[in-house]
Amino acid sequence: MLQLSGIQHFRFCPRQWALIHIEQQWNENQLTIQGQFLHRHADDSSYRQKQGEIVTLRSVPLASSSLGLNGIADIIELHPAPSAHNAITHPNYPGFWFPVPIEYKHGRPKHDYIDEVQLAAQAICLEEQYQIAIPRGFIYYGTTHHRLTVDFTPDLRQAVAETAHQMHQAFNQGSTPPPSPGPHCRKCSIADICVPYIFNCPRPSYYLAKNLLQ
Repeated sequence: MLQLSGIQHFRFCPRQWALIHIEQQWNENQLTIQGQFLHRHADDSSYRQKQGEIVTLRSVPLASSSLGLNGIADIIELHPAPSAHNAITHPNYPGFWFPVPIEYKHGRPKHDYIDEVQLAAQAICLEEQYQIAIPRGFIYYGTTHHRLTVDFTPDLRQAVAETAHQMHQAFNQGSTPPPSPGPHCRKCSIADICVPYIFNCPRPSYYLAKNLLQ
């Protein structure tokens, strides 16, 4: 199975995804380290909270055989459910619960649906594991300190399925696509590995013909 976290990389930049998940290359920068600080509590699976009637589970393993994905959810909130219908049980908390996925992101909401696709993939994993239906989840952005509600619409679910299929195709081919340079490259932690603008450089044969073979 492919990593659930790779969905965001693939949707944002297929070359970045291939460098990380096929070539196993990685580098840190200020943004990735800030993201680690934001996740420092969310990634602690032993740290649980109960505020009022809501239980917060952290670093929850997820998997989906239909998508061929597995990974870790930042936070799953358990909300009280009135009955066993469309609900789950938890060994540490009696009663019935309805799980709601919460994703933590550094920065602010993006102009596309990258983060929403990743969150919806987590919901699909939960649905498949527990045979329930989850209509929505939330994304918490560190810069705005605000939760964004995400409805898991049919179009969003289709985007998850298509992205997972494309990821598996790319992984099976084992090839890294050429770069598509743009403003996003400036914030990429592996820009020095990717060298996105190198494909715009003249070929060595052109340099030799122009400068040495006259």
